[in-house]
Amino acid sequence: KSQEELLIPPTPCHAKTNVMFLKTHKTASSTVLNIMFRFAERYNLTVALPADQLFHLGYPRTFVAHFVEGFETIGQNYNIMCNHLRFNPLEVKKVMAANTFYFSILRNPIPLLESSYIYYKDYVPAFRSSKNVNEFLESPTKYYQPADSRRNIYARNIMWFDFGYDNNANDDTNYTQAVLEEIEHNFHLILIADYFDESMILLKHTLCWDLDDVIYFKLNSRSQDTVQMLTPENEEQIKAWCSLDWKLYLHFNQSFWRRIEETIGLEVLEKEVDHLRTRQKELMQTCLSEQEAVTKDHIRNKALLPFQPGAANILGYNLKQDLDNTTLRTCQKMVIPELQYTSYLYAVQHPHKKRKDVGLPLLWTSLQEK
Repeated sequence: KSQEELLIPPTPCHAKTNVMFLKTHKTASSTVLNIMFRFAERYNLTVALPADQLFHLGYPRTFVAHFVEGFETIGQNYNIMCNHLRFNPLEVKKVMAANTFYFSILRNPIPLLESSYIYYKDYVPAFRSSKNVNEFLESPTKYYQPADSRRNIYARNIMWFDFGYDNNANDDTNYTQAVLEEIEHNFHLILIADYFDESMILLKHTLCWDLDDVIYFKLNSRSQDTVQMLTPENEEQIKAWCSLDWKLYLHFNQSFWRRIEETIGLEVLEKEVDHLRTRQKELMQTCLSEQEAVTKDHIRNKALLPFQPGAANILGYNLKQDLDNTTLRTCQKMVIPELQYTSYLYAVQHPHKKRKDVGLPLLWTSLQEK
């Protein structure tokens, strides 16, 4: 390169602050939601939160704008949207600005289905009537009754459903191709949960955020002893039973790595992932009394207890006792579960409305304590 070219400083980019994250199920999306909420607080942004006592934006119904608290008065002036919803681009566009950045996250359907099975076992008829995940997969149609399809969404092609499509549609090449193209058109970026740290680095670069904006502690994960081992035959069976999700995943896993090669390159990616993990370790040492997540019975502060469905045993964290106020706030925000954080932000943004009831003690009783 000539001297002159080298003297031109790179154009500094500006952090994107209008962002819509489609929160999919069992894909590390609670961890992403926490990242989005902390970012919203850092920049004092308005979040499109679920109306009244709800914690999701009308899910599993198809999203409409009035599911958002205050939409009638606030209109198209929300910066961040990230609670669970079933995607409906035209309605989301009523809420979010024209220059909004849209992204989502997918996960390999094989571990995803096993995770859904444990998490939703008591809620989903197809899961409830089978003994374990392998029995369900040996003949899914025996347990999965079309009449129950609304309650069975977690049992088949759940990601396809979250993106707004029919999770029982026939896997027809023209149809799936059209859907993949539509998703590419609607979303600027699709991350992959199986490569979560790499996803965070790609997100940071794409949105021009700081490393600390994408630092996280893993939230809403479950204890390893609840994981059921799938037989190799049943792993193959998932690809057939959830073939729409499988196609979705393969397609966007490819575009994910292509995007990394075209933008950051694998070398820089590796360096930054190391950096992220080092920073994460430092924070864990600062914040946590045990250097890891603990099972529900070992969470001392019940205000930090995550929602516990089925037999999953969702892990949480214990903070160190004698943190100074600023550090304590930072640490609390890293570990506060989704429902509690949603309820807190709702109270901040809509102080005159009845607070969302999590059924647990409040972490911050008054907003002055923030």
